[in-house]
Amino acid sequence: MTIAWFATFRHGGAVSAQDLARLASLLRRVQSATRALIHTPAQTHDPYLDDGRPPALVLQLYFRDAAGLDAVQEHLQALVPEVPASLGGALVTQQIMLARAFSVPEPRVMAQSCSYLVSYEGEAEDLDAWVAHYTEHHTAVMARFPGIREIEVCTRVDWRGTLPWPHVNRMLRNKVVFDDPAGLTAALNSPVRHEMRADFALFPKFAGPVTHFPMHTVNVASSGG
Repeated sequence: MTIAWFATFRHGGAVSAQDLARLASLLRRVQSATRALIHTPAQTHDPYLDDGRPPALVLQLYFRDAAGLDAVQEHLQALVPEVPASLGGALVTQQIMLARAFSVPEPRVMAQSCSYLVSYEGEAEDLDAWVAHYTEHHTAVMARFPGIREIEVCTRVDWRGTLPWPHVNRMLRNKVVFDDPAGLTAALNSPVRHEMRADFALFPKFAGPVTHFPMHTVNVASSGG
């Protein structure tokens, strides 16, 4: 398990290539980060869902432990004035979570890929039972998606931070990774997608919105890797 920090930029315009290059350069300098990802919108087709306009940008940094994250809070402050001008007044939120990877038949870590970012924003009546079902059963179905390269489940933790952006407290986030948008689209239109919906109906009771967004993902090499 690792610690994952998310910064989500909503309601802004498309990020320019120049601004993305500046962000990548900045993230490479974040000390003690073991991995840094930049997610931007992608186009795919899900036969069950269309959750509308995706975030303009999602940043995801990984740390070996909370101490590593605490140690770079001041460095992360540099992100605030570096919010890309091309986002134009985006609403920025942040969250720190515990990230756990799950096995897939043919794993592959790539410089560029396509991720399906899923966020459960509400509450479960029995959180332990809900998370247990998700991690023990739902991930087992995900692993059968054709061409899947990574499965990651993030669960919430109590945390503190010095960045000025508002905190959110999503119950769970999930990321499945494929080679490209075509690979993700093929998986979402495979028989496994129907199995996913059937298992979703078996979830312990919960309330609140769930969002699913396809994103291009760039894996930025970091100094602490």
